[in-house]
Amino acid sequence: MDPAEYSEIKSWAEGFSGEVDYVDFLTKSSTLGEWLAMSHVLWPRFVVHRGCVLWERAYDPDGFDAWYRHFDGDARSIEPMINRLVLGDVIDCGGSPEDHAALKDIADTVGNAWCAALSTAYPDRTFDVIVDDTDDGPVVSFAAAPLE
Repeated sequence: MDPAEYSEIKSWAEGFSGEVDYVDFLTKSSTLGEWLAMSHVLWPRFVVHRGCVLWERAYDPDGFDAWYRHFDGDARSIEPMINRLVLGDVIDCGGSPEDHAALKDIADTVGNAWCAALSTAYPDRTFDVIVDDTDDGPVVSFAAAPLE
C-alpha cells in the first residue's frame, strides 16, 4: 500500500503546500522513542535457548518451558508459537478495508525485515518467516527451516 494513499497520511499531507511524504509525516508525528521502538520491531534481537532461536521480546523462560514440554522439545513447533507478532494486537486501528490493507503492508515489511535480521544474525541457518492473514489480522512468525 502506498503510504501517500492511506487516509490519515493523505489528509495530513493536504494541509501543506509543496511536496511532503511519509517520512515528513513521521518526522512531524513521531518521537525519537517511537522511531527507536519501531527500529527494534523491524530489526529484533534474538536469543538461543535449548536449540531454539527466539525473538528476545517474546522469550519468557516459563512460557518457553511450557511450550517445550507441550511439543516434546520440537523446535520447529515451539519457535512459531513464541516468535509471533499479531499486528491487530499491537496496532490500534479500525476494521476498514483500508486499515486491513495497511496492516497487511506493515506485516509484509516486518516479515521482510525479520528475514534480513535472521540472515544477518545466523548466516549459516535458514528460517521460514511467515506472514499469515488470520481472523485476528496479519500475524508474522518465524521458525528455523528444516535441516536438509
